[in-house]
Amino acid sequence: MSHVFGRGTGALPTAVRGDGCYLYDADGRAYLDGSGGAAVSCLGHSDPEVRAAIHAQLDKVAFAHTGFFTSEPAEALADLLVNQAPEGIDKVYLLSGGSEAVEAAIKLARQYFLEIGEPGRHRLIARRQSYHGNTLGALAAGGNAWRREKYAPLLVETSHIAPCFEYRERRDNESPEAYGQRAANELEAEIERLGPETVMAFIAEPVVGATAGAVPAVPGYFKRIREICDRYGVLLILDEVMCGIGRTGSFFACEQDGIAPDIVTVAKGLGAGYMPIGAMLCSGAIHDAIAQGSGSFQHGHTYHAHPLSAAAGHAVVQAILGRSLVDRVQRQGETLNGTLCDAFGQHANVGDIRGRGLFRGVELVEDRETKRPFDPARKLHAKVKSAAMKEGLIVYPAGGTVNGRDGDHILIAPPFIIEDAQIDELVAKLGRALETTLAQ
Repeated sequence: MSHVFGRGTGALPTAVRGDGCYLYDADGRAYLDGSGGAAVSCLGHSDPEVRAAIHAQLDKVAFAHTGFFTSEPAEALADLLVNQAPEGIDKVYLLSGGSEAVEAAIKLARQYFLEIGEPGRHRLIARRQSYHGNTLGALAAGGNAWRREKYAPLLVETSHIAPCFEYRERRDNESPEAYGQRAANELEAEIERLGPETVMAFIAEPVVGATAGAVPAVPGYFKRIREICDRYGVLLILDEVMCGIGRTGSFFACEQDGIAPDIVTVAKGLGAGYMPIGAMLCSGAIHDAIAQGSGSFQHGHTYHAHPLSAAAGHAVVQAILGRSLVDRVQRQGETLNGTLCDAFGQHANVGDIRGRGLFRGVELVEDRETKRPFDPARKLHAKVKSAAMKEGLIVYPAGGTVNGRDGDHILIAPPFIIEDAQIDELVAKLGRALETTLAQ
């Protein structure tokens, strides 16, 4: 009997080996990693250069507390990230994962306004059907109803506006661009309702991941969001923990929306699963306010900017850039999308196939014409996950897609190194898993 306190109480197979796009369990069974775990394993499971970088750093120094030292890999990784970052982003705060990065972003936004003499700004606005992490601050920011439910009494009050969810919320007589303006204008209305002098930041995922299933914004939405934030002096925080680091076909997802945030968070693909790492990046102006004010960011973790994690992250980013993997994500993303559309585009229970790059979502519906979701009591998403595992495929389904209660989707986010034949294998196995599940 296992003494590990897992996510659930059921037994899981034991992973013992990884090779390329596959994981192998203790019985020798292979699983094609069609979701990179949770959009993490962008380089697959056996990259020799990343492994060598970790080994080399371990032979130099394993740990140096950031209250006393910086480290060579932390400095090198920060330089690499800033070189790729949107305009104005100049500083990198390295952490151990995505939730930590979002917590740091929220706290930095608050301290920034204290430093510049606007202590009344403390309110955060986010979107429904978003996910920003599982620590209490990040969970409060997120709009994932299922994850929030048990902890609601502990969560700081956060305003949530509508998501930019074209499949579910664009009107029949509305162009994508007009819908985007309408959705974005909800932010302005909420700022006015709360009082502009009280609002510190708006946080959003450029492409929504776990909660809604690879939902990109429509053209013009984020440009309007940027305009509204600038008009009211509100910081724009973009959460690219899942959709960043090349996953959607540009190094930072927001590049495709033509905007630059004030703060951006990344994780998951930054370490590619080889070490736990995340990062919060901010503008030089925000950092300067801290430096010229109290002189320090009142925040920190024992293991943030850990040298081994930084060495892994540096090697991962070097691999993505040096091997032109962002371009490959664009090409293989189109192949994946085309294969999904060929297989499921006319499927009676597939309502939408969406996403960017190697970040794709398949939304399941009971009725395509009305977009009616399945009864949540069926727990369709959980059954799809189980059936896929039996087929030797890892995908990342979730429920509550529509409103936190109704709806099911499947998130697909394979390693950037996936080959055409493996895309065919992924879609074929997913098709059999869907057939098995829908027949139950």
